[in-house]
Amino acid sequence: MLGKYNACTNMSDAQEIVVSQEKFDEMVKELEHLKTVRRTEIAKNLEYARSLGDLSENAEYQEARDLQAATEERIKKLEELLKNTKILTDGKKKSEVSFNSKVSIKREGSEEVHEYTIVGSEEADMRVKKLSHVSPLGAALMGKKKGDTFTFETPAGKQTYTIEKVA
Repeated sequence: MLGKYNACTNMSDAQEIVVSQEKFDEMVKELEHLKTVRRTEIAKNLEYARSLGDLSENAEYQEARDLQAATEERIKKLEELLKNTKILTDGKKKSEVSFNSKVSIKREGSEEVHEYTIVGSEEADMRVKKLSHVSPLGAALMGKKKGDTFTFETPAGKQTYTIEKVA
């Protein structure tokens, strides 16, 4: 099933998306669900709404058409994402921050330690401590090692952190 969506390494007109194998599989699964199950559900809803008569004043029909349009847009977006996706691999040493690294950092002057997992921008979610490799903090962390001190720019000014752990 994954063979349909080749991970790209050279792209000319689209921006490359970097994701983990887990996120890639999740997107493929969602796409397959939308194309099979969801399209069938929408077709049944449209058929039922048509059977109610006058389409110009039929709220069920309009709602089904709107849902169909949103679903087709999501399918198009997922297909484009999958076409332009590179599945990240961790070819670097575990001692150096790279994709999928779990990093513990401490801000200068604070005892509080923050832990993040470095991921591609499509997977970033600060609620679960997944930090994009292209975010200011993520970019500053890439390639660093345990014990390294680094500074990066935030809206509140420059922040200095020390890497406590890389796993």
